[in-house]
Amino acid sequence: SEHSERSVPEKRNNRSYNGTWCEDQPGEISLIYENRGIPFGGCSFVFGGIIVIKRKTPLQKEKLLLEKQEKRYLEQRQKQNDSKLNKFLEDKVPDKLQETLEKAFCSAFRLIFLKGISVIEKTYKKEELEKDFKVQDYANQIKNDRKSLKSIRKNAGSTGRFNTLASGTAGLGMGLIGVGIPDIPVFTGFLLRSIYQIALKYGFSYEEEKEKKWILLLIQGAASYGEKQKAADKAVECYIQNELVDNSIPLDEIIQETARILSGELLYMKFLQGIPIVGVVGGAFDFKYMKEITTYAEIKYRKRYYRNLSEYDMIEKK
Repeated sequence: SEHSERSVPEKRNNRSYNGTWCEDQPGEISLIYENRGIPFGGCSFVFGGIIVIKRKTPLQKEKLLLEKQEKRYLEQRQKQNDSKLNKFLEDKVPDKLQETLEKAFCSAFRLIFLKGISVIEKTYKKEELEKDFKVQDYANQIKNDRKSLKSIRKNAGSTGRFNTLASGTAGLGMGLIGVGIPDIPVFTGFLLRSIYQIALKYGFSYEEEKEKKWILLLIQGAASYGEKQKAADKAVECYIQNELVDNSIPLDEIIQETARILSGELLYMKFLQGIPIVGVVGGAFDFKYMKEITTYAEIKYRKRYYRNLSEYDMIEKK
């Protein structure tokens, strides 16, 4: 096969070396130096031979960053630490509150999935987001540099920050006047709005039933702990690899399970949010949960995007 080559002057230890960049195939770039018997950068060599330095591609570097962020996130979800506040509120929360919260989340998801997607889409410019992604993705294909991949990543990451702030502000306001349960549709709306925008910024849709199921699995993976979190993450990963979900499980059943997990996670804070003035503390936790869920969603959508790049399979085999 033909090689694209360009001469590159290099200096090491005040000695000049004639270097040639040689790209054998996507995902493998080598810098070949003529070896004149002088140690180069601590590399072993054969006298009279050549030194080959392999450099990571932009995608390999971004993939390593992704894996590091994902590992750190998943490790944090393996142990649930009940706060002193939760322990204090444990015997004060009404028995039926979690059931009420669960029903509220179910109603919110059903309403948005059935009728509310178009309403949420009115709060952002969907077509512009789709066009922006196509431009950035095309730039990445042409330039094939890390700056292009960073641009896509940072653009998607900014989405979660804005919606986290908006949701948290709404939660604080409702906590101030002692409104807890009615905050659920607002929280759910901001949450799905954020996930929808992240999806668009990585080139994915969210209207199909299988995508709705995957979004619910994302929420489960971000709101669970321990073995339950591992199971949810495994289902998320299965979809990333094969784009398959368990069709034997109806959408409404996944909605109910997601609502159960969220209601359990938010139980004490929503109880506190229902108390005027003091509820500001509970409302403030909307920041925390929104950030955790959107961070997990961004990581997994980014992973899907990388897997769809033509270079991905080549670097996976190495």
